[in-house]
This record gives sequence, C-alpha cells and structure tokens, in this order.
Amino acid sequence: MQQILALTQSLSWPAFTKNKGIVLAILSAAGFSAKAIFVKLGFRYGASAEALLAMRMLIAMPFFLWMACISTNPSTLRKMARRDVAMIVILGLLGYYLTSLFDFIGLQYVSSGLERLTLFLYPTLVLAISTLWLGKRYPKSVWYAVALAYAGAGLAVAHDLGDSTFGPTVFRGLAWVGGSMVTYALYIAGSGEVIKRVGATPFAALATLVACVAVLLHFAITQPLTTLQMPWQGYAVCAAMALISTVFPVWALNQAIRNLGAGRAASISTFGPVVTIFLGWTVLGESISWMQVVGAMLVVTGVVIVCKSRK
Repeated sequence: MQQILALTQSLSWPAFTKNKGIVLAILSAAGFSAKAIFVKLGFRYGASAEALLAMRMLIAMPFFLWMACISTNPSTLRKMARRDVAMIVILGLLGYYLTSLFDFIGLQYVSSGLERLTLFLYPTLVLAISTLWLGKRYPKSVWYAVALAYAGAGLAVAHDLGDSTFGPTVFRGLAWVGGSMVTYALYIAGSGEVIKRVGATPFAALATLVACVAVLLHFAITQPLTTLQMPWQGYAVCAAMALISTVFPVWALNQAIRNLGAGRAASISTFGPVVTIFLGWTVLGESISWMQVVGAMLVVTGVVIVCKSRK
C-alpha cells in the first residue's frame, strides 16, 4: 500500500504538468456539461428559470469583472474601435444572455440529455451560416455528417417523447433550446474576427459582463424580488452553477486553448453530452434508453466530422 501511495505521489504532479492542457479541457467540458444538472436541481427547490439565471450571473459577475481588469487596461479600451465595442455588446447579448435565457426556460420541458445534445448541434448551424452568408463550399460528405447528427438528435427526441415526465412538453422545450442553439451559433460565427482584434480573454470577459448586466436588468424589469426567495439549498445550487459551470470552465477553457490550441481543446469537449446524460441519470434520476445512447453517438460523430471539415 505504501508503495502504491509513493508511486501516486511521484507521478501525479509531473503527469498533471505534462498534460495540463488536456486535464483543463476535460474539466472545462465537464463543468459546462454539469450546468443543466444544476438548473434542474434548482427547479426542484422551487426556483424559476429567471431567478436561477439572475443568481448565476450575479455570483459570477465579480469574477468576470476581475478577468476583464487583468486582461485589459484603459488605454486598450480607448483604442478599441467603435465597431468592436458594438460587436462585443451584440455578441454578448446573443451568446451569453439570450442563449442562457432560452436554454434555462427550455430545461423546464426536456431532459438534460436532450438539451445538451441539441446545443451540441450548433456547429452544423455555423456551417450553414458560413455557406449561406460567406459563400463557403463543403463536400457532400460533410452534409451527410450533418444528416447523421440530426438523425441522432431525432432519436434523443423520441426518447423524451416516450418518457412520461417530458412527453407532453418536449416540443415546447425543444423550441426554446433550439432558439438557444441558434443564438449561440450566431455568436460563434460572429466572434472570430472580433477575437482576432481584441483578444480571446478580453473578449470573453467583456461579452460576459454585457450579458450579466442584461440578465440582471431583464430580471429587475420582469420579475418581482420575491422570486429570489428559495431554500438555502437553492442558493447553494446557484453558487455551484456560477462557480463550477460558469467561472471555472471559462477560465479552464482559455488555459486549455493556450496549451493545446483551439482545435484540440474543442475536440476534447466532444464527450460533454455523454457526461450530461450520465449525470442526468445518476443525479436527477432521469431515464436512459438505447435510443438516447445511440442518438448521442450519432450526434457526436456527425458534429466531430463537421468540425474537422471547417478547419
């Protein structure tokens, strides 16, 4: 036993140092994947989608403000073109405000697994946007991969339709989560050029701060303050969601990209839907079936092929 412990201690830190980027990419994907689980747990403690989102952003906001402060300075902000400022605001509203709002509302009506698989399809929309608006062309094999991914999503929808918990509300939830996928795809498609000019970390921090302000204003206008009243377990869920599924994965992903590059870091995140399905089954007690498992495999396979083709 002592030999095993000694071996573990001798290998653990060097192994982490050598594979730091891979470890951080895995932890980032796991953190993002756990978000749906925290939202579902928040619903069980009586919290609304708007209240959960407001608490998430309120807790995360100081961390993103700190990130913005260390990654930018007043002279950098003054030199920023008006076009870049406008794009940061627009993309922040699309990528972090509307995407999160639609997603949280949709999670009331579908399983966490279907939510994650639907959002995971966003590269297919980015592909369509680059084809229709930017005039890019892709081989037929890529479109076969898109069809494969949506066939997998169809199996996941069939799973939820057969579940007595979600059956009657699946298409309502799918509409909201689909809207979230669309806004996120627009965010991804539009952020590339801005990131080149502004930098990845400043852009992420500033865009997220825009979304934090928008979420809190939305809540203040549409919801009474009493909506924030919930048991202490609800506040604990909100804190965990803000730190584990928002602040940490954003930081970890940036570090992973720095160590591995964007393409390799993104490829590691493909196991995210599997994590969400597993956590939904073990933590939330959601049902699991062969349709959902096969559907997840088809979605992941199709999206991976699409992402490789876009490079």
